[in-house]
Amino acid sequence: MRMPDPDAARGAAGSAEASVTLLVARVLEEGSGGAGGRCGREAFHAGLCDDGRQQRVLATARGAGAVLRDPVSRKAAARAARTIALPTDADGPLEISLVEPGQLTDVTVHDAHGRYLGGALGAKNRHWTNTEPLRAGEVYTVRVGAQDAAGTPVGVTMAFRTAPPTEDERLTVEFGPRAGTYGAGQIVTASLSHPVPASDPTSRARLERALQVTSEPAVEGAWHWVDDSTLHYRPRTYWPAHAVVRVRGGLDGVAFGDHLYGGPSESLQLAIGDRIEAVTDSAAHEMTVRRNGRVLRTIPVTTGKAGFRTRTGVKVVLGKEYQVRMRGDTVGIRPGTSEFYDLPVFYATRVTWSGEYVHAAPWSVEAQGEENVSHGCTGMSTQDAAWFFETVRVGDIVEVVNSGGEEMAPFANGFGDWNLDWRAWLAGSALADGVRAPAALPRLSPLT
Repeated sequence: MRMPDPDAARGAAGSAEASVTLLVARVLEEGSGGAGGRCGREAFHAGLCDDGRQQRVLATARGAGAVLRDPVSRKAAARAARTIALPTDADGPLEISLVEPGQLTDVTVHDAHGRYLGGALGAKNRHWTNTEPLRAGEVYTVRVGAQDAAGTPVGVTMAFRTAPPTEDERLTVEFGPRAGTYGAGQIVTASLSHPVPASDPTSRARLERALQVTSEPAVEGAWHWVDDSTLHYRPRTYWPAHAVVRVRGGLDGVAFGDHLYGGPSESLQLAIGDRIEAVTDSAAHEMTVRRNGRVLRTIPVTTGKAGFRTRTGVKVVLGKEYQVRMRGDTVGIRPGTSEFYDLPVFYATRVTWSGEYVHAAPWSVEAQGEENVSHGCTGMSTQDAAWFFETVRVGDIVEVVNSGGEEMAPFANGFGDWNLDWRAWLAGSALADGVRAPAALPRLSPLT
């Protein structure tokens, strides 16, 4: 805010002593709040906060200010320091009111990072209060412009800090996967250190707005709440080939429900490789592998037989293992029965946590391309499996159609996120249509 020119103020009022008294109310960090708890806005307004404090601050035509604890002259007040320490609990509101006749003309509040705090004026432009929460562990600068009863501009600059959260009050986020290069179907994950329940949609929306995902080229995307402590992020369609994805947690100091405040989180950057898509048609007994839309190879395969049908839908490569020991009892087949198996498997590309792979199956070469004889995996020749193993990477897309199997679950058994259409995906966001809300206005001037 541009502070008023002292000479102009003298001309308007005939004196450099024009001033108004502001009543600045806040909740101190050391108090316990009314009724044994920390003081929220409702209790504060009702006068129930035993840790609530009010401070009288003088705003003058010189733009200076002073805390008025004892009777002092206006000249002494005008010469006082312009920055006033007002330690406060981030849970409590910040309120600024006029004690004397006049009106507020401008109130601007921002933290040390340049983030502005939204606020609203009350009736007759004599009262201002914040409309969004303060951040914990932050220093705020408050600039107030006002007019006295004669219409002379006055102002003051103040500062206060909010109490830092304790370790138990910190909510942090860990992003996944690790930094590296992934396929076009890779899902970004966010694991929270504290749960944010669906019964607190305000905190969920606040958290989503703070978690920032950008990409080059830019694409439309959204977060989806998997459970109270886990979010997944995906674009509307697969990531573009060779995109760069950056993920950042902007939670520091952000207030959430149950007296939680965001803490620092490590950022993440991913690179997307070529767009590899492998589509298996179980009815045709073949897999078609494309790179950036061009067919690389069509492979004869065998998938799950009756009673063991391969899951249908889109899956994402979770990992690759050169050799895996596969046993029937891991999928509920009892040893000693005709369906039981126990054998080493090579060139195994995992697509579910429960043990569905694309792998070499030399024992079923005669059936590959002809019939489905597996216990749910996609089998192919050792040569084709080795090629597939070397071609795909984690995050690449593996889709199965016409298998007659159950649908791939969205979240319980790997990354089945792509099996939700866009409308269903957005329904899992705490934001309207999954769209980030516009930022609060940086300043507020009353309308005349």
